Amino acid sequence: MSESSTPRVVHADPVARRALVEGFEARPGGAKPDPILSVDNITRSFGGITAVDVEHLEVERGIITALIGPNGAGKSTFFNLITGFDKPTSAGKGAQWSFEGKSMGKTSPSRVAQAGMVRTFQLTKALNRMTVLDNMMLGATDQAGENLFKAWIKPLWSAQEREVEAKAKELLDRFKLLDKKDDYAGSLSGGQRKLLEMARALMTDPTMIMLDEPMAGVNPALTQSLLGHIQSLRDEGMTVLFVEHDMHMVRHISDWVVVMAEGKIVAEGTADVVMNDSAVIDAYLGAHHDADLGDDSLLTDETMAQLATEVKKQENANE
Repeated sequence: MSESSTPRVVHADPVARRALVEGFEARPGGAKPDPILSVDNITRSFGGITAVDVEHLEVERGIITALIGPNGAGKSTFFNLITGFDKPTSAGKGAQWSFEGKSMGKTSPSRVAQAGMVRTFQLTKALNRMTVLDNMMLGATDQAGENLFKAWIKPLWSAQEREVEAKAKELLDRFKLLDKKDDYAGSLSGGQRKLLEMARALMTDPTMIMLDEPMAGVNPALTQSLLGHIQSLRDEGMTVLFVEHDMHMVRHISDWVVVMAEGKIVAEGTADVVMNDSAVIDAYLGAHHDADLGDDSLLTDETMAQLATEVKKQENANE
């Protein structure tokens, strides 16, 4: 369980949610009415190259925020910094970031997760030689069996283990992986591994989940499933921050978009706004400012046909 006790803010109504985000400041580092995450003066350099240089960023509670940008923009490095997997070059020089009002600047990844902010990785971290169920159960925190003394006394941890297993199975069922619970994680497809990692992240009951390219390497058959799961998390009151390259996916699922280029935040706004922002177009396409990042003609006919087929399947399944 996460340590956060702040009640979740649910923005399930699309009309009200749209009205909410249209009131945000559509500029880099713009203020939000109820930020769950605030970041100031974070930089990260590798040799003479600055990978991240974020002056200020606020992530609104209870909505889906997309973090986009070209390859090498610093998105994954930024994720690593605010979740404790890397340290900023600017540490001790004004760098600070807070989650739920609590400073996270010197917090380990495990403590960040316990505070209620969890993340997935661009490359999945499933333990291939363990079963899917065991991978899930590893995601639970503060298990009594982790204590050397309690591990020798079964009554002290067996009841909790049953609760953890029940929760793991419930999440696997939600993500359509329950029939794979006894399979080795290494036998899963790329898309199923993405689902497993997302499900495992929920074992701690987080208030915010950060997804690093959740659609990367996923075939169209599972893309719609992943999109649906992300939206359902938002509709249950969870804050979602995700990295994505595909602007069409971003337009389909995000409430707010933050754009990074060369380590800096260069734009913020709704998907429709940022797709027509000259700084965004320049970051993606150089000088080709006449191109529309949301133009479906930029997709191949084959990809469009696959997406149309999967959307139709999803619609039929929901009838």
